[in-house]
Amino acid sequence: MAKQSPSKSFANYKAEAHNWITLTTGDYYPDILSDACELYRPVLVMFGQLLKSSESSQRLFLQINEAPDGWMRVQLARVFRKYVSPSTPVEMLKRKAKAREIIERFGAEFRPITQVQAAFTTRPIPDEALCAVLWEYKDRGKKGYDLTERFFAMFRSQFPHLILKGPERAGRDIFMGNVFEGYPNPTRPVDFVIYRKDENEVLAIGLARYDSDRGGSQEDDRTGQYRSAIDEILKYARKHNLKTKIIFLNDGPGLLLGSMWNDYAKLEASAKSKVLVLTLRMIPERLTSEWLQSGGNK
Repeated sequence: MAKQSPSKSFANYKAEAHNWITLTTGDYYPDILSDACELYRPVLVMFGQLLKSSESSQRLFLQINEAPDGWMRVQLARVFRKYVSPSTPVEMLKRKAKAREIIERFGAEFRPITQVQAAFTTRPIPDEALCAVLWEYKDRGKKGYDLTERFFAMFRSQFPHLILKGPERAGRDIFMGNVFEGYPNPTRPVDFVIYRKDENEVLAIGLARYDSDRGGSQEDDRTGQYRSAIDEILKYARKHNLKTKIIFLNDGPGLLLGSMWNDYAKLEASAKSKVLVLTLRMIPERLTSEWLQSGGNK
């Protein structure tokens, strides 16, 4: 009889959890300082120029927002946040169309331009400390891209008879409205979709994340989002009598922190045989063609 689910659950691996995670390499400090200063010197020079030509911090922000180069604008916004408005979410600062709204909402708390100028002139160009901080943003997401790229390679080697779609590194997420016709939450993003060879049947929806570290409210947010995805996707599958399952590809040392491993084990157990939590090292023994293609939704 074909095996329809892995013999070991995600929870069963906890005793030797450290052996089942994959670590990615990082940059050493202070080795990165030379490259960081070279990369971000033009950003700090431009920030200083805009600072001198701005009569207020609000005007400084608007001038930053007008920078034609997208990469430079984002870096200037990050410097602005450090010097002028640390309470403003960086993701908002990066949204060019929201400039006026940001000023209305946060502008009253911007540090006065004279204080910003005084603080900026106390630091050298390039400012090693700030360049090191900006460097931390440079590869944010890279470990996640590495994870999905390696997963795609492993999957295609192990399952040449199935189709795997999604961005292998950077790229637009897949939206569920493009996977299933009439899906109730069409803008829900997912990282990959597994199909039969003829692409007429969706076998699994996948979400991938590399956790360098994780804890507290961030941990709760992640598992809460995953619970919502499970409920929503499996409800649709049951309604349409689909075999579709869910794969959470999670890896990294963050899995060893707090209650993360237990939380993911509970997610898998909440929909037994329909949800699989994996690290890269678990793929050969836990992700099987039998599990992917087994059963309907009862």
